[in-house]
This record gives sequence, C-alpha cells and structure tokens, in this order.
Amino acid sequence: MKNGMKKGKITMIITAGIACFALVLVMTMQFKIVNEADITSIENMRKSELSTELANWKTRYDEVNKQYEETTAMIEEYKNNKESNEETSNLMDSELEQINMSLGKTDVEGQGVIISIKETDNEEVEKITSDDLLVIVNALKLAGAEAISINDQRIINMSDIVYIDAASVIRVNGERILAPYTIKAIGDSSYLESSLIGNGGAIDEMKKKGQDVTIDKENNVTISKYNGDIETKYME
Repeated sequence: MKNGMKKGKITMIITAGIACFALVLVMTMQFKIVNEADITSIENMRKSELSTELANWKTRYDEVNKQYEETTAMIEEYKNNKESNEETSNLMDSELEQINMSLGKTDVEGQGVIISIKETDNEEVEKITSDDLLVIVNALKLAGAEAISINDQRIINMSDIVYIDAASVIRVNGERILAPYTIKAIGDSSYLESSLIGNGGAIDEMKKKGQDVTIDKENNVTISKYNGDIETKYME
C-alpha cells in the first residue's frame, strides 16, 4: 500500500517536472520569437523612417537646387540684358551725337580755316553782300567743310543768307550781322584754303574787286551750335 502511494507521488512529481520543463521551454521559445519580432520590427521601422527622411531631404534638395538654378538663370539674364541695354544705349547716344552734329545742334571744334572780310573806305569798291558770303560758303561746302559759321551764326542746310537792300544789311538765320564778317569752317585746312585762293577761287575774285579778305589756317577752330528751331513745312 505504502509502496503504491510512493510510486504515485513520484509519478506526479515527474509529470509536474516534465510539464514545468515544457512550459519553460515554450515560454523561452515565445520570448525568443517576441524578441526577434521586436528587433525585426524596429529594424524595419528604422529603415522605413530613414527612407522617408532621405526622400524628404532629397525633395528639399531638389527644391533648393531648382530655386538656385532659377535664380542663377535670372541673374544671367539680367546681366545679359544690362550689358545689351548699356551697349544699345551707348550706340544710341553715339548715333544721336552724330545726328546732332550733322544738324548743327552741338558745339564743335577742329582744324580748319578762318576767313575775315572787312568793308573798305574806298567808295569805288563794291560793298560786301550776301552773295559774296554765299559764294564762300558754297565753296567751303564743296571742299568738304564739316561745319561753317558766319559771325557765330551756324550754317545748316536750312540756313538763309539774305541781303536786305532797303536796310543795306545782311541777315543770317534771320539775325542781322554787321561787318567785319568772320567765316569759320572746320575741315582739311589745306584743302579748304586751296579751294578759295586758287585761280578763280572766291577769295581771289573778291580781292580782284578790291575787297579786303584774308584767310588763315588754324589747328583749333571752334564753331558754336545752331540755336534756332529746326522746322519743316512739307515733310511729315
């Protein structure tokens, strides 16, 4: 009887021990699985977060790079436009200056000749008329004069040189001028001089009539600009 009871206890103890061992084994395996699952989850989560963060940084970089490229392009365009505008402005200023010089609207200076014409006390000598001045001006133009003035009245294409018989006065550009008359011309001084004093030249012809005319070559002749308004009647 006692032997049977001892065997039963031993069997229960062994069974309980096996059960506990099995339980511990199962629990150990579960912990291992849980730990492995957590590490995998964490690693996966880190990879996902890193990928997301990397994608965000790439997006930011692309945006900043795009803005940089756009800003660089704008600066380059502005630079090109500025240089182009400056070049265009300088070209326009140069052309405007040339036009104003051609129209007589600017003061000019350069080599040329100065012609002095005086009235004489000899009553037998013809008085200076607008025709005398006009002949000299036309000869200077044909000789290549780039600018001409009479008593500081700038001669332009629309200038008038007229003699008023009733008043015995000469008017240039509508302004009365008095003797002595000073005609200035800018151009090749030697060529301008030879065109006037050569055989049959305007100054030679005036001297033959007894008129007091001299011509001097100068290295620096200054001619003032035309101060009147340039108006057209028929051009539109």
